[in-house]
Amino acid sequence: MDTTLLVVFREVARLGSFTAAATTLGYTQSAVSRQISTLEGELGVGLFDRLPRGVALTEEGRSLLPHAEALVERLGAARSDLRSLRDLESGRLRIGAFATADAALVPWAMAAFRKAHPKVVVTLAERLTPDLVTLLMTGELDVAVVSSYSGDDLGELELEHLLDDAMYVAMPPGHPLASRAEVAFADLIDESWIAGDTRAERTLIGSAFEPRIEMVAREWIAKQGLVAAGLGVTMIPSLAVAAARPDLAVVVLRDANAPVRSVYVATAPHRTRTPTAVAFAELLQQSAARLRNALP
Repeated sequence: MDTTLLVVFREVARLGSFTAAATTLGYTQSAVSRQISTLEGELGVGLFDRLPRGVALTEEGRSLLPHAEALVERLGAARSDLRSLRDLESGRLRIGAFATADAALVPWAMAAFRKAHPKVVVTLAERLTPDLVTLLMTGELDVAVVSSYSGDDLGELELEHLLDDAMYVAMPPGHPLASRAEVAFADLIDESWIAGDTRAERTLIGSAFEPRIEMVAREWIAKQGLVAAGLGVTMIPSLAVAAARPDLAVVVLRDANAPVRSVYVATAPHRTRTPTAVAFAELLQQSAARLRNALP
């Protein structure tokens, strides 16, 4: 059944006149009459008695009226809800990101999103990139920030490049290399390293350099604390530079073999991007530009 017929029926019942209803709805009187006749034909009952002046509901019409009002109101509410989702006045945004993206890139975008769209419910899940891929594909996230080194498989995700996450070396301020504008792996051969694993290929250092890893710490807070105490140096991605401790010296690693990971905003393929995901992706691009401009 065309719900427009119920809207017309409700208006005629309210005003008791085809002519008055036509004026209110912006139709002609004959169009209103045809629509009421069509509704009566579909239901197989007369809904109005046609009187010399106006119309009056029949018993069947009185029975239909509360149902018609409820259906029209529910339809109006549904349209309002959809409009709110489209205009970002309601809804949800489920974000995923890997750890160092949560240092500065994602928080700035989240804060800007919340300020612009305070009625949207925002959640954040921190995971490794392979887990984020799975969560996107299963529909448990709307958008995610993922990373990839050359050759890494990100499946069929829809990707928008945000930035290339170059590597820096964090060291104590008094370190002999601390005043350098940049360093290469050759400058770091004799350094004691703090890393997340004893095997360099499983860390941000990569496989092109064989460092002397003397301490293993998986969390960034611990790595930075050990470096600040003068116990070694550590690799730090550009994404985390803005959040580095102020008592560390951070020097860019400039080496042909230095690992560079690409960072993307990702959504699942074959799924319609939510309005919230579209808006957040735009803010992530702005956040990435801010980080690039702030790097030493």
